[in-house]
Amino acid sequence: MVTKAHILQEIKRMAEANNGKPVGSQRFESETGIRPSDWKGKHWARWSEALNEAGYVPNQLVTAYDVAELLGKYARLAQELGRLPASADLRLKAHNDPEFPSNSTFEKIGSKSDFVKQLREYCLARSEFNDVIELCNEYEPRKHNDCDANLDQEEIIGFVYLMKSGRFYKIGKSNAAGRREYELAIQLPEKLKTIHVIRTDDPSGIEEYWHKRFASKRKNGEWFALDAADVKAFKRRKFV
Repeated sequence: MVTKAHILQEIKRMAEANNGKPVGSQRFESETGIRPSDWKGKHWARWSEALNEAGYVPNQLVTAYDVAELLGKYARLAQELGRLPASADLRLKAHNDPEFPSNSTFEKIGSKSDFVKQLREYCLARSEFNDVIELCNEYEPRKHNDCDANLDQEEIIGFVYLMKSGRFYKIGKSNAAGRREYELAIQLPEKLKTIHVIRTDDPSGIEEYWHKRFASKRKNGEWFALDAADVKAFKRRKFV
């Protein structure tokens, strides 16, 4: 059993190594091996209480919600939706569930890219979130700029599509849904059908992810010999 005295000692040690600032419970767990189950409900109810007893004043975010708690709530919502929640999803959940944090609380953790990295690390240590790890892995190829500073995914500038002609599938990108289908249809001898379209603000990154995922089934260029399971996996993604 991990004693309270040992946990407090580790909190102080890590704070000293972090320029006198206490760290969040997720980083504390990853670097010390002390899990929330070792202290939560035994010595303290929240991480902020542990920091207070160690002599530190937690920041506003930690006072309201522990970062690990936020990541857990976000991961469970991702499981409900089958995708990483966007800002609108977080607002709707908070509106319907008074115990769910506001969207602005999640944004305080950092950029979407940083948040997904933390979420992935959180889920890797918890087998019940294996499906969320997959969602995080699909997000990782995306490239971000300085304007991508929060969880908002509502600015859509492109699409990644899955089309079928004969027995082969094409995975490509476009900035206009439907236009690429028309352009390809006039070039192919067999009828072309759009199977699914993923909306995204990083069509190049998402296209690259799927090309790599199905690399072993590539036939020529962007054409692949996919099976039913491959198509089903692609169709699960609505927005990334």
